[in-house]
Amino acid sequence: MSEIADDMLAGHWLERIAEPGVRAELEDVFGEASSAIRERGPACWASGRCCNFEKTGHLLYVTGIEAAYTIAMLGSRAPAADSMPSGFKEPTLRLLVLEDAKRRGGCPFQVENLCGVHAIKPLGCRVYFCDRSAQDWQQELSERLIERVRAMHERFGIAYRYGEWRGMLGRFVV
Repeated sequence: MSEIADDMLAGHWLERIAEPGVRAELEDVFGEASSAIRERGPACWASGRCCNFEKTGHLLYVTGIEAAYTIAMLGSRAPAADSMPSGFKEPTLRLLVLEDAKRRGGCPFQVENLCGVHAIKPLGCRVYFCDRSAQDWQQELSERLIERVRAMHERFGIAYRYGEWRGMLGRFVV
């Protein structure tokens, strides 16, 4: 694969995630995560507070294709009406929203401690649980699945980058 200029990566990832085979394979990785989570049953006590990265002292890292997937899928999967606060609108990513999230120390898709992109969120969100008994398990699961995503990049000739969530999302805003 030829090297892609850094400022062209977002377009490259969006083009590639639009390909049914690429999207299906990434969704298969997400499905494997869901199956493992159902089987293990880790607890979530934070109820979205983990999405405030500054307060919890951790950052979310994603691959470029995961960020592209979320961006490409925005608006295509409406959340259940009864699961979101009144007045909730499907999230969009605008520079001001992203900058505000960085200023607050959180995720640009968080709405009143709820995930506005729950069905299309990246692996790091899918496998992170505050359940201390699950920390080794989630670390192993995360590493195994990220390796599958990395191998997918290589097999499909997709440029690979791994970076902080909000920074990666910043590549897609105008």
